[in-house]
Amino acid sequence: MADEENNEPKKKGAILRILIFVVAGLVLIGAGLGGGYILFGGSQPDPSDEIESIIEKKMAEADAERQAEEEAALNNEKVVKETPEIETFVTTYFEFPGDFTTNLRESRKFLQVGLGVSTQYDDEVISNVEDHQLALRSEILNVMSEFSEEDIQGKQGREALARALADGVNAKLMQLEDFGGIEEVHFTSFVLQ
Repeated sequence: MADEENNEPKKKGAILRILIFVVAGLVLIGAGLGGGYILFGGSQPDPSDEIESIIEKKMAEADAERQAEEEAALNNEKVVKETPEIETFVTTYFEFPGDFTTNLRESRKFLQVGLGVSTQYDDEVISNVEDHQLALRSEILNVMSEFSEEDIQGKQGREALARALADGVNAKLMQLEDFGGIEEVHFTSFVLQ
């Protein structure tokens, strides 16, 4: 009988301990979900309100401008309108010294071209081209040798060669400097013999 009395408090203590852990776990889960909802969930502000305020602002500006024009027309005055400033980009060119000469694929003929490149990025791109001329010349010759005589016939063929050369130069610059930046390749001479 004494053993039975000793087992009963142990059972109550074990059940109480399990109950405390379950309640504490539920409280922690609830706190985590509530915190996540507050931080990441909740309702987002309606973007249509912001759009409406922008539209109203533009309409007010247009109405004010229209009124100024009407008043000036009544007074026979000239209205000076602001000219929007258009940002233009300066194109920088670099011409490779010397010509590039290579045999064409599946042909006894060779191609000799003079090349230049252009960019509208900053001067750093042209500086990279100048610094890596040797590697770029090799890449250009590799790309040119992949073309056949039929591939470069006509304007479309030359444009395809120019695009392939631009892609090759940019790929090599990406490998060497992590940025290409060459937008176009230009032929300064083009001889097929």
